[in-house]
Amino acid sequence: MTRFVVDNVHIVDPASGHDGPGALLVEDRVIHDRVAGRAPSLPEGATRLDGKGLVLAPGLIDMRVFTGEPGREYRETLQSAGDAAAAGGVTSFVAMPDTMPVIDDGALVDFIVRRAKATARVNILPAAAITRGLEGAEITEFGLLKEAGAVCLSDGRRSIQSSALLRTAMSYAANFDMPIVHHVVDKGLAGEGVMNEGHFASVLGLKGIPVEAETIPLARDLQLARLTGVRYHAAQVSSASSLAIMSRARGESDRLSCGVSINNLSLNENDVGPYRTFFKLSPPLRAEADRRAMIEGLRDGTIDVIHSDHDPKDSEVKRKPFAEASDGAVGLETLLAAALRLVHSGDVDLVTVLRALTLRPAEILRLPSGRLEKGAPADFILFDPDYPWQVDERALRSRSRNTSFEGARLAGKVMATYVAGVEVYSMQDLNA
Repeated sequence: MTRFVVDNVHIVDPASGHDGPGALLVEDRVIHDRVAGRAPSLPEGATRLDGKGLVLAPGLIDMRVFTGEPGREYRETLQSAGDAAAAGGVTSFVAMPDTMPVIDDGALVDFIVRRAKATARVNILPAAAITRGLEGAEITEFGLLKEAGAVCLSDGRRSIQSSALLRTAMSYAANFDMPIVHHVVDKGLAGEGVMNEGHFASVLGLKGIPVEAETIPLARDLQLARLTGVRYHAAQVSSASSLAIMSRARGESDRLSCGVSINNLSLNENDVGPYRTFFKLSPPLRAEADRRAMIEGLRDGTIDVIHSDHDPKDSEVKRKPFAEASDGAVGLETLLAAALRLVHSGDVDLVTVLRALTLRPAEILRLPSGRLEKGAPADFILFDPDYPWQVDERALRSRSRNTSFEGARLAGKVMATYVAGVEVYSMQDLNA
């Protein structure tokens, strides 16, 4: 369909503040109009889709997704990640450069762009490496990477330890107006830690990672960002102390932002339980007080973005003793439903949650999507916020099954996903 109207829906658009009944007119892959209440008579040649009272919102934008392609396609391909994203209502995601080979030159960025267009059903936006090979020693060619299609610069799971090198990288990134998305961890302080440092780690006999392993490099990064004027995004924060540092810094600059993993919003260190390796993550699951602080940070705007931190891992690296297992969990298909837990609990309203999943990522990356306004790409989702379901790892579309929500009972399900006005996922027929 090139021209259609979706009506009988509850539209939630954080960009405009619209939160109520409405209808959406899509024409030639973009949003042509949005109206409150029921749609007027159908425009000539338009088809009507009955939204059946579902919530219509902008498609989600996930700023932190790892795939296996190229090099580890057995874990995840761009196609399988795209299928998982579509089922989870994610219409665009940033693909981290941690592949084999690393996405650290223009030809590889171009490969991701072309491969994604050929195989994936959603928009895949490549992040290019800050340093060659993610080794933290030599910066890459930022201008060529941007020209090839990179939307941001990141060393993915790695954290740059050299302050001098990071300052240089930020200075060059500012010249090219490229955002730096950095995972903050002091490797020396983290050491051989495998979970949050504290009483529970001691009970389990596991080495802990102190909060300071996050706060010290975060404070450094924010100072360097102010010094260089770069657009800086702390990829993920996990502690109340980090939020305090972030809040102070944002009072001095409007070019700083931060994200939080849905895992750190929904889970805490107690979920590790009897050495459950699907809960071994980076940053680690923190104390309940830190999780509650993350929720407050989301509510007051200190936290800009919620992401899935989708990181597919095969059983060979996950089904090991906890201390030996790899970090990471898949999360594209459970991102929205897990975030809706905060809405159902009364902690955060729906508009705030959707803003962190749509509008703010779009603003940080300077994308035209993430909003339901005339001329914007027709990337949107229809979901039932109360639909009950249970996560079954065998039903996931990802090639890997390492979900931290295995067996979880959730409320909220995507019923249809549209990218550029084309339905890429449907749980039910809206024409029925």
